[in-house]
Amino acid sequence: MSLILGSSHSDVPTKNHVETKGKKKIGRSCANFHPSVWGDRFVTLSPDEIEIDVLTKERAEKLKEQLKRMLRNVSDSLQELNLINEIQRLGVAYHFEKEIKDALYRMYDAHINCDDVSDDLHAVALWFRLLRQQGYNVSSNVFKRFKDEKGEFKATLKDDIRGLLSLYEAAYLGTREDNILDEAINFTTEHLKSAMSHLSSPLSTLVQLSLDVPLHRRVERLQSRYYISIYQEGKERNDVLLEFAKLDFNMLQCLHKKELSHISRWWKENDFARKLPFIRDRVVELYFWIVEVYLEPQYSRARKMMTKLISLMSILDDTYDVYGTLEELEIYTTAIERWDPAAMDQLPDYMKLHYNGLLNTVDQIENELSTEGKSYRIPYVKKVITDLAKGYLEEARWTSAEYVPTLEEYMKIAIITNGYPMLSVASLMGMGDIVTKEAFEWAINVPKVVEASAAICRLRDDITSNEFEQERTHVASGIQCHMKEHGTTYAEACKIFLEMTADAWKEMNMECMEPVPAPREVIKRPLNLARVIELLYQHQDSYTNSAFETKEHITMVLVDPIPI
Repeated sequence: MSLILGSSHSDVPTKNHVETKGKKKIGRSCANFHPSVWGDRFVTLSPDEIEIDVLTKERAEKLKEQLKRMLRNVSDSLQELNLINEIQRLGVAYHFEKEIKDALYRMYDAHINCDDVSDDLHAVALWFRLLRQQGYNVSSNVFKRFKDEKGEFKATLKDDIRGLLSLYEAAYLGTREDNILDEAINFTTEHLKSAMSHLSSPLSTLVQLSLDVPLHRRVERLQSRYYISIYQEGKERNDVLLEFAKLDFNMLQCLHKKELSHISRWWKENDFARKLPFIRDRVVELYFWIVEVYLEPQYSRARKMMTKLISLMSILDDTYDVYGTLEELEIYTTAIERWDPAAMDQLPDYMKLHYNGLLNTVDQIENELSTEGKSYRIPYVKKVITDLAKGYLEEARWTSAEYVPTLEEYMKIAIITNGYPMLSVASLMGMGDIVTKEAFEWAINVPKVVEASAAICRLRDDITSNEFEQERTHVASGIQCHMKEHGTTYAEACKIFLEMTADAWKEMNMECMEPVPAPREVIKRPLNLARVIELLYQHQDSYTNSAFETKEHITMVLVDPIPI
């Protein structure tokens, strides 16, 4: 099976388990997933870990007002660009949305034809990136002024490390029409790598971080934690902004810990990990996943709802992918389509726990939303869960028949079974009034931005997990489909999939340009989901195998506060 939630068959050893039912022996695959690395760490937290004292709140509020005055009173355009960039990278932009929106609109309006933009590479690249991030489709032709008579980027630029880095980051906001930005990525990557051995900290750290994963594809909360450490080393740092960023990070972390404690108790009370030993016990990792989809305080309810749902979807994935027989999966898919407690009577005992948990959790969410007149959202959620189960079943049938589909046939199902269309819809259910029935109608039809996010997820998963997945009976991966259909080698197929991933990012960038087909807060969900995949599938399946990099990341974001 294939799932955003980590492709449960990645690089973990597996074994066969034989179960006797009457006189019939049932052979099951059973993956030896490592147990939770967190245990009950978040089940009960002390008040010191989740409460914020009054003095801290007052200090943060005072600093925030100072920063608002700074934003209103900046006279120099480059200084304003740098301040906005720092605010965003330090993770506190959600406090200054109106001020930033107004400032960037003024800049867009003033330089709409790009005629009087500076000849400073850093200034031009920063201007371009910030405006594109805001949805303004400013022309990439602005970078032509940095080319020589041969049509190549000027060789003298290689010594402008700050400018090169800004151009590198800006280039990842490109679309399929921005050929000059593809050239910029190649040019800046080459020269930044060459310069690394000569750079000192904090610039060297910042360059290495960006070469590892460009800013546009980074998850925000973890990136902010890194950037705070880098920023405080800089000689030109704004101490008011730095102190506010630290205080805000810690205050928001307290809220996130409180939410995680609630979710951890829910997981423990349902006893999923003990009663379903074949699943991945990863509720903390899944909460981290959702925090990176929306981190702001106003989405607290949405995060709790979504983490419970994605946890249940992870169990669903492991049921179809690891443990269930094809006969059982046929029955379970029918039960999910019915969405009726009476269907539980037809299920094996191990499926009943999950089915009951799924129905009860969605019912509880529906009851909460109904008090606000938002229960209309639930049928959309039920539909995408049903579509996901039906997709899983189709892949299970392929596995049983040892069928290798064409890449087109594979991707048609895999776009659904990676789970991102389901999560893109479900992520909206706990959000506020900005999400309307029209937004759900838009999301349910897998629009281009959702399809691009799902493609990034599927392709990154296949590149990272293919070799390990095929160590046991398992649906053919996209890599295998491509190799069989086109006669490519494994390395060639991986290279093509990386190119397809880059194209999907370009498609997503285009869909985020004004005029957008849905509220920007809605479109940000599939965008952020794609960013999570870039993190978790960079080197391996770090959801399933969460004891190393992912544990470190979670510790940075959800365990350790920043020293003030």
